Amino acid sequence: MEQAASAPALELTGVHRAYRVAAGRRGFFSLRTRRVPALAGVDLRVGRGEVFGLVGPNGAGKSTLVKLLTGLLRPDAGTVRLLGEDPFRHRRRLARRYGVLFGQKSQLWWDLPLAESFELLRRIYGVSRADHEKRLERLAAALELEPLLSRPVRQLSLGQRMRGEVAAALLHDPEVVFLDEPTIGLDVVAKQALLRFLLEENRARGTTVFLTSHDLEDVERLATRVGVLAGGRLVYQGSLRGLTALAGFDRVVRVHCGPCPEPPPPLEPLTRAQHWADYAFDSRRLDPEQALRLASGPGVRAVEVREPELAALIARIYERRES
Repeated sequence: MEQAASAPALELTGVHRAYRVAAGRRGFFSLRTRRVPALAGVDLRVGRGEVFGLVGPNGAGKSTLVKLLTGLLRPDAGTVRLLGEDPFRHRRRLARRYGVLFGQKSQLWWDLPLAESFELLRRIYGVSRADHEKRLERLAAALELEPLLSRPVRQLSLGQRMRGEVAAALLHDPEVVFLDEPTIGLDVVAKQALLRFLLEENRARGTTVFLTSHDLEDVERLATRVGVLAGGRLVYQGSLRGLTALAGFDRVVRVHCGPCPEPPPPLEPLTRAQHWADYAFDSRRLDPEQALRLASGPGVRAVEVREPELAALIARIYERRES
């Protein structure tokens, strides 16, 4: 889906945010503290109706960024706008217009049946009963929740509960939905069903989706644009294809071998396993046919050229940034 030409759904300009952590005792009754930066000068703009994926390692600042956008935190410097407004100052007013799912926190009531949790959320958001029933019918069918509505949340499996969490985030028909690590702990079948539903929701209703994940497959399946957060800085934002320029390669030669030889230049070692190795190269500088010939040699049983995985691209970006 192309980015809308209208005002952005969310925007950060020059955003800084740091946390204070203990750094030893100053005296018997007080502690010394130090500031640890979480975000350092982040600029980001996401259009309405876009699916944006934010990836980065633990501690990169992904959850902090989501908390800033949903008004849970205030930036130390810079500006944050959600649907044209300051989410910290106008959090109550904006709450009806966005939904949020934190993968490790629940908005469902543990001992209540799933349907009663949804009813409480209906009242919190001030949704009419008719609109709620219509929306719940659609979400329950799409997420296969009908048999679960009468069951207490504590009796649901992790995959069932996460589907319930997604429904809870979307029940009030938000314009923007934030999904912070939404597939943590899900099996392959449950994860694929959830991603498929989110993609359909975006296409059918134009819902803006802001996704953070450690699972790069989630981002590849959903996002039209990606951002790479490292050390509190947004080191890349753009198309998935644009990541290849930053990583320095756009093709991989997989060599099936035993033992695997070191790659001849300009092929670069990328990943090595017991019976195969991946060598990276830039097809703008080296023709794939030449890469296949260079990778062939004694002990090599088969070679193939393939697209790089997003995980490999991002790992190389981190390596280049730290070197």
